[in-house]
Amino acid sequence: MFVARKLTVSALLLLAAASWAQQGGDLQAQILYAFQTEDTNSLANLIQDLTAQVKEDAGEASLRYHLAHAQYRRGLLAGGAHPREAEAAFADCVDRLKPVLSQDVKSAEALILQSACYAELANYRKIESVLLRARSDERLKAALALAPRNPRAVFLSSMKDLNQGQPGAAQPQHAFAQLQLAAQLFDASSATSIDTPGWGHAEAYLVLGRELQARGDQVGARNWIEKSLIAAPDYKAAQRQLALLVRR
Repeated sequence: MFVARKLTVSALLLLAAASWAQQGGDLQAQILYAFQTEDTNSLANLIQDLTAQVKEDAGEASLRYHLAHAQYRRGLLAGGAHPREAEAAFADCVDRLKPVLSQDVKSAEALILQSACYAELANYRKIESVLLRARSDERLKAALALAPRNPRAVFLSSMKDLNQGQPGAAQPQHAFAQLQLAAQLFDASSATSIDTPGWGHAEAYLVLGRELQARGDQVGARNWIEKSLIAAPDYKAAQRQLALLVRR
């Protein structure tokens, strides 16, 4: 009887773990879909629900990560049209990840996401921008040291260098090579994992398409933009970019 009871408890633990993993995958998919379809109302509802769940289970790191990710997406959608909302979203993203990193300082995914939020927050807090960008760089550097072939880390690194570099200089060329590497790494990784973060595929493909278009490679640009839409068929930014490319 003891053995049977032990097996039953183990089975329950496995079911609970599977349930948490499935919930994480569902949350990630919902956040990405709301962002890609630019559905701010759905994203706001997700943030409200996640905030309530975090209050009930403050020790659950995965919930904090999902909430931070949702706030990151909210900030990106708010953008220049709603700067105060964007600033608040990126600031909350940073804060939500602090307890996660205090529990696990070697969480590459938390470092990557916090780096992205620090970088975006710097665009809205001009007085603190140098400090915030330094923190962003520090987090990204730490993430790359832990996981040098993490596609999100490589992608964010390439974006940072593309945004900061001068046309014709060596830095943008290296950044473009890093962007191509990120796309290859995303190709080799799962876009639908339910237990680890899987965002970034569609964005990286779209950015690579735009870069190729800027370099005059219309065929290559179309291939990667269409690949972005294969990864995320309802991605409005990719739909708009493809429509612009087709008109030319």
